[in-house]
Amino acid sequence: MWVSLVAVAWVAALMSCARLCRAAMAAARESPAPAYGPDRAAAGEPELGLYEAAFLAGGPSRVTDLAMVAMSRQRRLLLAHTGWATVVDPVGRDEVERSLIASIGPGGQSLIPAVRAVHAAADCVRALGERLASAGLAVPAAVRDGMTAGIRQTWAATVLVCALLAASTGINRPGGDASDPLWFVLPLLLTVGCLVIARIEAHPYTRWASPAGQELLRAIPVPRLRHRRGGGAAVPGLTGRSDDRTPLMTLALCGPAVLRDPALRAALGGSRQVA
Repeated sequence: MWVSLVAVAWVAALMSCARLCRAAMAAARESPAPAYGPDRAAAGEPELGLYEAAFLAGGPSRVTDLAMVAMSRQRRLLLAHTGWATVVDPVGRDEVERSLIASIGPGGQSLIPAVRAVHAAADCVRALGERLASAGLAVPAAVRDGMTAGIRQTWAATVLVCALLAASTGINRPGGDASDPLWFVLPLLLTVGCLVIARIEAHPYTRWASPAGQELLRAIPVPRLRHRRGGGAAVPGLTGRSDDRTPLMTLALCGPAVLRDPALRAALGGSRQVA
């Protein structure tokens, strides 16, 4: 009986590690070299827009939160602490805002989690991610999903091997000896080793920003970020005095928890208080 448990442990370990290795190879093969980075930005090349920074830092939901807060600050969208978004001005000033209003629905009111889910699939948000991925700053969706699935499967295999090892200790093994559990230790070492390597080498590919994108986010100071339309013009209300832009820029990089307005934090699900 214990031989069957060992066989299951080995199959689970080998299959999960093989999938993780394939995903890591695909990540290395499919992730393009960055089209620009901190060194090229310093040379005067285009900087990240605010939507771009939000996507790299938090994905589509961060872009949605940014657009909602920007419209809320301009009194064009009401965000209730109960989690409802209500459109006041149905005219969006850029493509992201227009798709956000459409995501809220014809009634002009919807729950914020539902808006995030619908807006994440909007064409403009998907195009933003594809553009950043083509520039080498965002992890391609297929690569990120493959890496995440591979890591989850390897974790599951690790837990399964541990469970099988525990189950085998209660089985009478005729002629067995104390070395029998070592047959479970080997697949356990295999899965744990793959997870450690993935944590060091492949973990960046489970995030929205690629290593180059993460470096760019760290290197560019918040005051240098700009919110741009498709044509590159600044959007009124999001530019001007530096202290007026800072909350939106901080939101793009850090998420709703850093908002100073408690009503906005409650609406968007941020809970951490900001001094």
